[in-house]
Amino acid sequence: MRTDALDFELPRELIATRPASPRDSSRLLVVSRSDPGRLEDRVFTDLPGLLGKGDTLVFNRSRVIPARLEGVNPATGGRVSGLYLKDAGAGPDGRAAWVVLLKAKRSRPGGRVALTGADGRETWVVLELVERCPAEGPGAWVVVVEGAASVEVLERVGLTPLPPYILSARKERGEDTADELDRSFYQTVYAGEPDEAGSVAAPTAGLHFTDRVLADLAARGVGRREVVLHVGAGTFRPVEAERLEDHPMHAERCWLATAGDLLRERACSSRTKSTAPGGRVIAVGSTSVRTLEAAAGLVEAGRDEEARGWFETDILIAPGYRWKAVDGMVTNFHLPRSTLIAMVAAALEGDGIDGVERVKAVYAHAVKEGYRFFSYGDAMLVLP
Repeated sequence: MRTDALDFELPRELIATRPASPRDSSRLLVVSRSDPGRLEDRVFTDLPGLLGKGDTLVFNRSRVIPARLEGVNPATGGRVSGLYLKDAGAGPDGRAAWVVLLKAKRSRPGGRVALTGADGRETWVVLELVERCPAEGPGAWVVVVEGAASVEVLERVGLTPLPPYILSARKERGEDTADELDRSFYQTVYAGEPDEAGSVAAPTAGLHFTDRVLADLAARGVGRREVVLHVGAGTFRPVEAERLEDHPMHAERCWLATAGDLLRERACSSRTKSTAPGGRVIAVGSTSVRTLEAAAGLVEAGRDEEARGWFETDILIAPGYRWKAVDGMVTNFHLPRSTLIAMVAAALEGDGIDGVERVKAVYAHAVKEGYRFFSYGDAMLVLP
């Protein structure tokens, strides 16, 4: 399909720069795959009443790491910004090595970046550029880390990895938010322990959940399972290809965690066609969708063992996709021309229903009604 079919006009003022307060006071737009006429304006605290006993919500419990980097080039005094991607083991001289994305002028092997903290002051951590890492995208480098023994140093010198569109919108509006607040804002209440940290972007559909909503869901008999998918920088990568199918999808590591049995149960029976509450699998966010559908594909192909531990997926879900595990989803409002809006279009298509036209109509309603968009924005519930 042509990528421009997924384009839409969004007023800049609808880009959310902070989450709703409290989180569960965000708005919730309810739609249904089987009922094109369903378009309900709700609030997120209504979610438990929209599901039923026997339904299961699947959450991504990956924890966000403070992966955004700011620093200076000691030789020129020029500002440098970047994003930690992953640990690269030991460098050539035995020092800790990372893979990072850097935005800096005249980057070359041997160049150095002195990292600064949230207060703008230089820290004791210095990055030395070793070699480019084209597999991770333009601007990616392998660097050795002076003054740090492990990735844990990011907790002290890293900043919250907010998407560029939030940072630019804040700059336009003259807003200044302390990083300590963003660390709280940009983490789900159910995120795993520190040893499950690994995402450089939040699974943002989960940001709307509070302990109150989770307790209400449990009281109504809605099940809860978890997966882990560490969100990579590729989630910010724009689709530049004219056709969506030509876009090089990024790969992300994931694990079924507590959702493994659920998936195997679904594989042993035909996927439910019922639209009534009860027995449906509702994925919270595109990352949970990707994990479940990728694993279901492995199971369907007779590669069950690969889905029992950590595996990588570069799955692209777009109109025409045959769903294997997921009946519905909780999701945010996504960027134009993105693989994420293509996923929602796939979730909205049905017999005689064009998913692309449907998602554009739903988004037009959201714009007209002033819904807040993107990572800190409002939510949508797609029911079967």
